[in-house]
Amino acid sequence: MATRIFIDGAAGTTGLEILDRLEGRAEFDLILLDDERRKSIEARREALNEADIAILCLPDDAARDAVDLLDPASGTRIIDASSAHRTTEGWCYGFPELVGRERVAEARRVSNPGCYPTGFLGLVAPLVREGLLPADWPFTVNAVSGYSGGGKALIAEFEKGGAPGFHAYGYDLRHKHLPEMQLRAGLEHPVLFAPSVVPVYRGMIVEVPLHLGAMAGEPHSDSLRSGLTEFYAGSPVVSVLESENPRELVLDRDAAPWDGMELFVFGNDGGWNARLVARLDNLGKGASGAAIQNLNLMCGLPETTGLSF
Repeated sequence: MATRIFIDGAAGTTGLEILDRLEGRAEFDLILLDDERRKSIEARREALNEADIAILCLPDDAARDAVDLLDPASGTRIIDASSAHRTTEGWCYGFPELVGRERVAEARRVSNPGCYPTGFLGLVAPLVREGLLPADWPFTVNAVSGYSGGGKALIAEFEKGGAPGFHAYGYDLRHKHLPEMQLRAGLEHPVLFAPSVVPVYRGMIVEVPLHLGAMAGEPHSDSLRSGLTEFYAGSPVVSVLESENPRELVLDRDAAPWDGMELFVFGNDGGWNARLVARLDNLGKGASGAAIQNLNLMCGLPETTGLSF
């Protein structure tokens, strides 16, 4: 029997991308609400409690309210694509490569990682866990994303030509991703985060620059690359590229949806300076693709079913 799926917030960017990935999949029976009913609390309550798995593509407060609409007896499992529950005790953090596929498969409440944290954690968390980078290091992360990550208002601003070519933000140093990055990487200090947006619809590059020679033990860039390669060995989603340093990394204006993530470790001649870089689709592994990967695992399916690589 097909698994009943309800996407609460299916009209948003993340929800629409999830629907695209579920199109034509016989394993799932989608519970769909028309424009009028999706604004009705009672219609949403009914759909949430009828579903086997509900995917929340809502603002944080609305996601918390949606969870409150669930009858404990309904048995509905949740994948929350918002940031509402990413550091909440009792919720499984939906990064299978980091927390374990079995844990995601068995979870009843799964919180999808943020797009920027996915790149940062994909790079740093395994290296801290294996002792290749110190947990007490003051990490800095510089990142650039396509404008689709900013929601409908920012998308409209860029597409009507009203937005600047390069949009840096987060200067209050209180970005909502900071607790998630610190907790899930096991760090002693908050991350210094410098996000920005460029006039590309989708895609992101997340970079962590490191002065390795200033760290205790003076780790070498080659050991970091080897550590990541070993950690992600066999992963169908995350790849560590071993190629020589490229002249540049590019975000394509016309990029197609992509659900993988590429990791790079660039070191200088002595290996004492390094730039850890993740390239991913902010709407793929950074959002909707990750939700589908988690959904597949929760349904006992191959984790890449319906994804694009």
